[in-house]
Amino acid sequence: MYHHVKKLMYTVRVGRPEPRFGNMLLEQFGGANGELAAAMQYSIQGLNCEDAARKDLLMDIGTEELSHLEVVGTLARMHLKPMKKQRSAAEADPLIAIAGGGGVGLCNSMGNPWTADYLKITGELDVDLRSNIAAEARAKIVYERLIDFCDDAGSKDALQFLMTREITHMKAFMAALESLGKDPLQIGHIPPTPDIVNKYFNDSTGVGDDGETDERGPWNEGDGIEYVEAPTQPIATATEQEVTREIQRATGRRTTSTTTQQPRSKRIR
Repeated sequence: MYHHVKKLMYTVRVGRPEPRFGNMLLEQFGGANGELAAAMQYSIQGLNCEDAARKDLLMDIGTEELSHLEVVGTLARMHLKPMKKQRSAAEADPLIAIAGGGGVGLCNSMGNPWTADYLKITGELDVDLRSNIAAEARAKIVYERLIDFCDDAGSKDALQFLMTREITHMKAFMAALESLGKDPLQIGHIPPTPDIVNKYFNDSTGVGDDGETDERGPWNEGDGIEYVEAPTQPIATATEQEVTREIQRATGRRTTSTTTQQPRSKRIR
């Protein structure tokens, strides 16, 4: 059950409306990393969750994201308000001014409509929690960039609050994931193939135009990792006969290794 209280979670004050900035704010209203996407993702994950404790977590944060949506929507509406009557402001985004009447809509900053394709819902609790951690990190970066492009003190104050709550949610999701007690690489139920899982393929080789070279680090050495220097080598050293046989198998017809054509047999009618 949802209940709306006629009070914002965080008070929004705008000193000087900037329609173009209001357009940017729509990214966090109806964009891929926005509050509506977060609210729907966590809430639907919660509905599917059979773990009572972590379901409570998902529903708590999913519901808070709806409150954030209200804050962002109010902030965007206040910045977009001049579009209602001022042509110079309306020209900043005719779609919002003409089709939307100078108000918020379920679209991102480019006018693309919100879509459920934004949601990451797998039905596997640990996988979903990882998706949520990444979602909060992306949203934090978006808010940070909005703050950088904002000149209004009141708007910055509200954005700072919303940005901070992303970190709060990240901490909660990380703690929930850790509390499952699973190995970080234990995904699903079918184990990986032992002789493949620890191989690191050096698929980007040579020296780049800016002097880039092959690098080594904890991601490709140590802890049982087998570094495969040239993973394409088995293909490159295939014999002509092996290549020919593979072509024959793939095309379903015979080929010859010489340029001499065999005489065709005459058809008897």
